[in-house]
Amino acid sequence: MIRRSARWTRTLALLTLLLSASLTWAQTDVISEIIPQGNRRIPAETIKARIFTKPGDIYDAASLERDFNSLWNTGYFEDIKFLREQTPKGWRIIVQVKEKPTIREIIYVGNSSVSQSDILDRFKQDKVGLSVESQYDPTRIKKAEVSIKNLLSEHGRQFSTIRTEVRQIPPAAVGLSFVIKEGPKVKVGKIKFEGAKNVKPRILRAAMKNLKPIGIPHSIFLENIFSKTYDATKLEEDTERVRAEYQNRGYFKVIVNEPKTQMHDTGHKGFHIPLLQSGPGKAVDLTMPIEEGDKYRLGKITFKNNKAITNVNILRAQFPIKDGDIFSREKIAKGLENLRKAYGTAGYINFTSIPGQTFDDEKMLISLEIDVDEGKQFYVRRIEFQGNTTTRDKVIRREMVLEEGGVYNSRLWELSLQRLNQLSYFDQLKPEDPNITDKRLDEKNGLVDLTLKVHEKGKNSIGLNGGVSGLEGAFVGLNYSTNNFLGLGETVQVQISLGNLARSALFGFTQPYMFDRPLQLGVSVFANKTSFNQARQISIFSGQNLNLSNAILQNLQNYSQSSAGLTTSLSYPLHSRSFKRLGVTYSLDRSTLLALSTASKSLFEFIAFRGISGPNALSGIITSKIFPNFSINSLDSGLFPHSGQQMTVGAEIAGIGGTVRSVRPIIQYTHWTPVQRRRNTIGFRVQGSFISGFGGLVPPPFQRFYMGGENDIRGFDTRSVSPVAFLPSANSIILRDRSNVPQPANPNYPCVPGNATLGVPTNCWTVPIPVDQIVFPGGDLSLVTNLEYRITIAGPVAIAPFVDTGMDPIIRRSQLQIAAQQYSAVISTPFGCPQLDAGYNCTGQAVLNPSPSRDLQVLESTVWRPRMSTGLELQVFLPVVNAPFRFYWAYNPVRLDDQANSPIPITRSMFPPGAAGDYTYSQAKFTFSPNFLLREPRKTFRFTVATTF
Repeated sequence: MIRRSARWTRTLALLTLLLSASLTWAQTDVISEIIPQGNRRIPAETIKARIFTKPGDIYDAASLERDFNSLWNTGYFEDIKFLREQTPKGWRIIVQVKEKPTIREIIYVGNSSVSQSDILDRFKQDKVGLSVESQYDPTRIKKAEVSIKNLLSEHGRQFSTIRTEVRQIPPAAVGLSFVIKEGPKVKVGKIKFEGAKNVKPRILRAAMKNLKPIGIPHSIFLENIFSKTYDATKLEEDTERVRAEYQNRGYFKVIVNEPKTQMHDTGHKGFHIPLLQSGPGKAVDLTMPIEEGDKYRLGKITFKNNKAITNVNILRAQFPIKDGDIFSREKIAKGLENLRKAYGTAGYINFTSIPGQTFDDEKMLISLEIDVDEGKQFYVRRIEFQGNTTTRDKVIRREMVLEEGGVYNSRLWELSLQRLNQLSYFDQLKPEDPNITDKRLDEKNGLVDLTLKVHEKGKNSIGLNGGVSGLEGAFVGLNYSTNNFLGLGETVQVQISLGNLARSALFGFTQPYMFDRPLQLGVSVFANKTSFNQARQISIFSGQNLNLSNAILQNLQNYSQSSAGLTTSLSYPLHSRSFKRLGVTYSLDRSTLLALSTASKSLFEFIAFRGISGPNALSGIITSKIFPNFSINSLDSGLFPHSGQQMTVGAEIAGIGGTVRSVRPIIQYTHWTPVQRRRNTIGFRVQGSFISGFGGLVPPPFQRFYMGGENDIRGFDTRSVSPVAFLPSANSIILRDRSNVPQPANPNYPCVPGNATLGVPTNCWTVPIPVDQIVFPGGDLSLVTNLEYRITIAGPVAIAPFVDTGMDPIIRRSQLQIAAQQYSAVISTPFGCPQLDAGYNCTGQAVLNPSPSRDLQVLESTVWRPRMSTGLELQVFLPVVNAPFRFYWAYNPVRLDDQANSPIPITRSMFPPGAAGDYTYSQAKFTFSPNFLLREPRKTFRFTVATTF
């Protein structure tokens, strides 16, 4: 028993020893802790998160190698070491890292052809990933150098070099400097075409949009004014354009081989005269080898798999090319696009067409077989809207001509977007923009859900504005307007303007959908007071105070007009999908004129337009008129349109009550054509109108047509373009000697000239004379044309070369008759006083023979005289003010620059013989019958707050 006990005791001790040794061995292969070292910016926890091995895991070299690669792939470090230390608890893993330095600043030195923002944009495009506070990475630095070099190459700097300088910024950062030497700019030299026999080189050169010289197209001699910068990356595009130009002319199998380039030096290496001689540079001559091949014509176009539209004549009509015509790749492409649109109107959204060519080399024909893949016809299940935070859905939905439940129609969808654009509630909605229309197709059931994504414009405008206008002079205005009141589509406008020449107040309200029907109702009330001072207007636009004599001031128009009234209008579309509307407008206003100069008094008080003459004719002028009209508006935008047309035809009839009886037919047509891929646009407007009285009355003088100003002919002063006429009247002059001493009738007593105190002259030899007062009556016919090429610079900024023409002749001269009292005084007054009788009364007088016409005597050279103005306009639309600001300079190549003489002359026989008669005659001619100089401005520079059309 003892031995047994001793044996079990030894066995137990051995087992205990073995177990203890096993536990000690196991502890030495356990990872006890992981300690990062050397990290400055990157937290230790971030490093540990990238290490998959954790404390307590068995030490495994393969696992640690995996952790090493995981850390290295982060790109944060330029050196990593894994060390281990034996501890009683196991292995301590020490991760020693050396962080890549942080980039604190990036400097670009020597870049003149490209800006720093251009370089950063290219970095973003090429995904360089280099920026301030990013990790320094030599690979990214090299990529940045390549990106900069490519950018410079596109700007003609193929010989540029880029060197990167790295400087240390303690403790662990660097600064980068890209030192750029751009080298000479490389221009495009001569462009030659080898083998081009049937197409003129200048036509092929014009097809090279990227590298062709800058000049005036189709001018032959001025097509190559400036050479473009050579960009090798654009050469392939231009090569394809040359090939397309040949294929559009029937040479379908043309081969345009790879262009040959030859670099050579240009300019003057030594001294050169700036602007006249170019400095040293380089140019690349291009030579395109061309194998033209044969010229083909179109054989025929057939279709297969067209199940929905079986009438092939309809499909064939979509191609703007006839069988037997010279084959044109461009016309075929246009036909395929028309085909897609035609199927789109029938609901085939996924329609595709693949043309197959068959060549008949003997007859030189190309026949096309269009393989039609119609896809499925889709119906509209739901139309939804996104982005309309203020505008209610029903306001948008009522403009939709594509209805839910019906067949999808791409044309109706485009029409719906166009109607929304005319409201100017949202940013421009473009049908071809995939970010505007989201289509979710249910292929199984043939249904499509449409989501229209809009971005609302600011609907309210509250602001203070001011400026200089040709009509208002210097002005300041407070206005509030909204084109989408409460999101219901209603328009409210409140405007107050105060100026030194005009004051106005207006309140307007427009409801586009009365009773939830497309019946548009508009109401406005207004009050205006305008002072038309021709002398002051000339001073404003000349930029200086003009010291004009009283005689000149009296011959210029100077009057004020006050009016107040209301206007209401109704219009209704011909049908729901039409841009055509029928409308009627009624307006009532009361006007009063106050003539302040002799010219205005003569024009307004002595013209018979109410059956009475004199000052009473100028007050209480009540105009009650109705304007039935027909209009078409297909413009793509309510403000600054790019395409579409607008036309208004109507007749304004005054005589439904009031004191004015007149009729005024009006026609106006505007057309905008987009160019340069819709970036720019060409606008044209023509408008004509005629006014005439009826019922024995004529229109008031202020309703006749005067042109000039920012609304029609921009280079002329506001309301300054008018025919010129002479209004006869009677006056008298005191006989004076050369010392300007008045001569008495009775030599025994002195002559006492009249003044404000004494009244009429006493005992003075007074000579009655006829006086023709020059007046500007305005025309009864108005014809205006405006042509404008608007070039968009950036956002709301554009420049626009323009040409304005117009004329306002007089057709019905019977509408400009002198009042009976005034006319009778002229034809019955005996003029002249060559001698006195014993009672000191004039003898030898005579009435006018022949008698002047009762109609105004119009200067014939001014009746049909056209005006033309051309210039350049800078347009800026400010959303805060919600008004277009513009500066323009105009030159007037066709203007009035004539001299005019009074038709009724003052003759020498009207004065007594002798020195006093000679002197008084000359004074009368100078004062009352001068040689009038009619000279309109040659050029003008203005700032206005308005648009012409």
